Amino acid sequence: MSRIGNRILVIPDGVTVDVKDNNVEVSGKLGKMSLSIKPGINVLVKDGKVTTTRDNDTKELKQLHGSTNANINNMIKGVTEGFKKEMEINGVGYKFAVSGSTLTISAGYSHPVKLTAPEGIKLESPSATELTVSGYDKQLVGEFASQIRKVRGPEPYKGKGIKYKDEFIRRKEGKKAA
Repeated sequence: MSRIGNRILVIPDGVTVDVKDNNVEVSGKLGKMSLSIKPGINVLVKDGKVTTTRDNDTKELKQLHGSTNANINNMIKGVTEGFKKEMEINGVGYKFAVSGSTLTISAGYSHPVKLTAPEGIKLESPSATELTVSGYDKQLVGEFASQIRKVRGPEPYKGKGIKYKDEFIRRKEGKKAA
């Protein structure tokens, strides 16, 4: 049995969960999200709790049981607290500049790289070398943070580039003098 799939999710105050025709909608103070469910996975909302069950033990339904429960949990957490990724940039002249939903990255190229944040993503830059990507959709926050990191990934010799704040970059020694 799936331990994650059998987990009972508690709905916090201010959040509504509606199930209609294999579609789960979660709305809260930060936004509204929906998830379509495969036939065979059942979502029950009762007494402020959400449970997921499956019709049978086929391989596909076993795989989707825990994933569906985890996705609903992420939706509930997203509309109440939200998700965020903190990033930093290291290097001489490397910096972030945020104006509205546009992020301009100076990362050692001959031109600045401009990225536009998708709807639902909020960008904050407390300093020129730090950036916070936040939003209510966990997948969208992670995907946009990954796009930012791909502009100039961290290199192992001097540590220059864009990295997550909690990421550890394993350093290499480089060439040795003879």
